[in-house]
Formats: sequence, C-alpha cells, structure tokens
Amino acid sequence: MVNTQSAPNQSALAAFDEYRSLLFSIAYRMIGTIADAEDMVQEAFLRWQAASREDVRSVKAFLVAIVSRLSINHLQSARVQREQYVGQWLPEPMVTDPANDPSHRLSSDESLSMAFLVLLEKLTPVERAVFLLREVFDYDYAEIAEAVGRTEANCRQILRRAKEHVHSARPRFTASALEHQELLAEFLRTTDDGDLDGLVALLANEVTLHTDGGGKAAALPNVIYGAGNVGRAILGGIKKFAVPDRTIRVLEINGAAGIVIYVDGQPRSALMLHTADRRIQGIYFVNNPTKLAHLPPARS
Repeated sequence: MVNTQSAPNQSALAAFDEYRSLLFSIAYRMIGTIADAEDMVQEAFLRWQAASREDVRSVKAFLVAIVSRLSINHLQSARVQREQYVGQWLPEPMVTDPANDPSHRLSSDESLSMAFLVLLEKLTPVERAVFLLREVFDYDYAEIAEAVGRTEANCRQILRRAKEHVHSARPRFTASALEHQELLAEFLRTTDDGDLDGLVALLANEVTLHTDGGGKAAALPNVIYGAGNVGRAILGGIKKFAVPDRTIRVLEINGAAGIVIYVDGQPRSALMLHTADRRIQGIYFVNNPTKLAHLPPARS
C-alpha cells in the first residue's frame, strides 16, 4: 500500500521537475562538486514539498531562492574545509558529452569551464551568487535581491565588486571549439613526444598550471606560472602516466574537449585546458580520485 502522506505530490513534482536542470546548473556553478550540488537540489525539493502553495507567487523564483541560499550557506561552511584541503582545490570535472551526461543537466557555455569556475573562487559566496544570477542566468535585480536576501541597491554594489574581481583576470578572447581541439591535439602530441620546445610554443607567456590531488594523489602544492616552468612541470609529471596499461579518452569536459587518463581501467586524471588568443592560457589537472569517481569508464 502506498503511503500517501510520504509519497510526493504529483503536481508538486511536475512543477519542480520543470526547473530541476536550472537548479542543478546554479548549484554546480556555485559549489563546484556534483554530489553537493545534487544535495542542494534534493533539499530544495523537500522544502518545496513542505511549502504552502498559497505563499508562493512564482515557483521558479521560490526554488531559485532556496537553492541559492542553500549554496551560499554550504560555501560559507565549506570555507574552513577548503582552507584545510591538502594542496590546490579545483572544482570537480563534469563530463558534458551528450552521450555521457545522464540527465542533460547542464548547458555548455563559458560559465561552465574550469577556468571560469576557478575565477569564481575569488568571490565570496554572496558575490558568487549575485554574479551568477545576473551575468550567467540573466536575472533582474529584484529577483536576485529576493534570492540572496539583500536589497536591490546592495546587489548592484555586490555585482560591481564581483565583476572587478572576475573581469580583471578574464581573457578578452576565447578560442573557438575547433581551435581548442587543435591545441589539445598538439598538446597531446608534444607531451607524448617529450618535445619541450614544441610544448612551450603552445603556451601563453603567462600560462598557469593547476593540479588537485587532495592529498590522495600526486599534485603540485602551488600554482605554476610561466611557459617554461609549466612546460617542464608538465613533461616531468606526465612520465608518471607513461605505463603500459594507460588509456586516454578525449571527452567533452565542462563544455570543451578535454582528456581523461585511465590506468588499469580506472580514471587517474582529468585534464582540461583553457585556450584563448591561439595559445593555452591555463592547464588544469584533477588527480584526486574522489573527484574522478563519477567519470565514464575507459571504454563505453
């Protein structure tokens, strides 16, 4: 027998499902981890179920406000954990290939890129929410104010500060998908050949190398800067993956072509590039096995 008191109201479920993808898109960009973003969406659903429908003028605004505030609270509590994190912290890579995205939850655009998500780390949780809701999801200030519990005037000030932090470090141009794929292919060729000069020629002068091992896998303790330093660090580190049972898959990760390196059929590293102005501007290696567990198998 079905327990009608605990079973989800079908009309409430249908209303929620209409915005589930949007809520996950906001939560993932806010938090940077898949499981935590899913938790935010699930908690939003529970609160929606318990809410009085008479008090909800807009289902979308109500749900976006809930998931935004939950994400802000989560980030505020996660700050201490990230300060204690071993080495560099990077967002969890999300495979966005249509064949591998289980629920088509995310639209692929610049705001999903690893480079963009790393830039968001410069912002406070409230700044991040205001910036995303305005610049990425195109909400008006009244909606944003309701979502984050601030005044419209305050939200305008917050956005101005956030844009100063983000835009100062943001490249003016982003490579096309074709240019990005070509740079990735050349990156793989030069690293496979051990061609330092060829690799350095692909890199912007101020390129950065970010690695995340979380204390569970090999990673550099700090960000590496400069084409020569990054090139040498890449070739030195790539030797650790030169094993007979290594497999490399090229996949769309966070909206652009990237690679996953497998050893013994298990994901060992995810590599993402940020490309612009016909050069590689940033390189991101995620080696923390916890952040790789959701990636697709070596062969599918």
